[in-house]
Amino acid sequence: MKVKYYLGMLGVIIALSSCEVDNYEEPNAFLTGRIVYQGEPILVGQSEVNFELYQSGFGKDGPISVLVAPDGTFSSRLFAGEYRLALLDGQGPFRKLQDSIPISLPDSGTSLDVEVAPYYMVRNSQFTKNADAITATAQIEKILTGDQGTDVEKVTLFLNKTQIVSNNGDRNIAQADADVTDISNISVSVEIPNIQPAQNYIFARIGVKMVNVEDWIFSPVEKIDF
Repeated sequence: MKVKYYLGMLGVIIALSSCEVDNYEEPNAFLTGRIVYQGEPILVGQSEVNFELYQSGFGKDGPISVLVAPDGTFSSRLFAGEYRLALLDGQGPFRKLQDSIPISLPDSGTSLDVEVAPYYMVRNSQFTKNADAITATAQIEKILTGDQGTDVEKVTLFLNKTQIVSNNGDRNIAQADADVTDISNISVSVEIPNIQPAQNYIFARIGVKMVNVEDWIFSPVEKIDF
């Protein structure tokens, strides 16, 4: 009888534990937004830039890492509550304007733009197909000057079969560096490699690497049909 009793009690404990697991509430509030300069999104590399969120309250001091997408947007599913958004030193092709930003996140979610100061912006990027090559032109605008600024190390045209186009070398099928003597008048070409399996389009993007800045800043990704 005792064995049956203990087995019965064990079953009750397991059942109650299962109920607790089933009743666990998942995060249901979305924090979305963009990293911007004067309302214009900062375009970055794939899986290159992130920031951290800290939630107020006992036992909630650990950071939540949020990745910035190549188009400058971000999205994170969280519990409603009070948060602090912190941009990290050395993260991103920009200087942060604030150490942290307080966020009040309701159940319905919220969206915000995080203003930063980029070192450079890629302006008026254009891509054309000429014979078996892609030619790109652009103007690179210097935003931060003086002690806050830095120089351009290189400007690169990247090609890929997919929309994932950045400075991650294993993800690109071709690339070429431009002459950076005059960054206000960039022109660079690269041959289109043999693509297998064959497709009648390609994706292109211009990236700018700055001296002593790890993360690149980019033009929008453009699809070029053959």
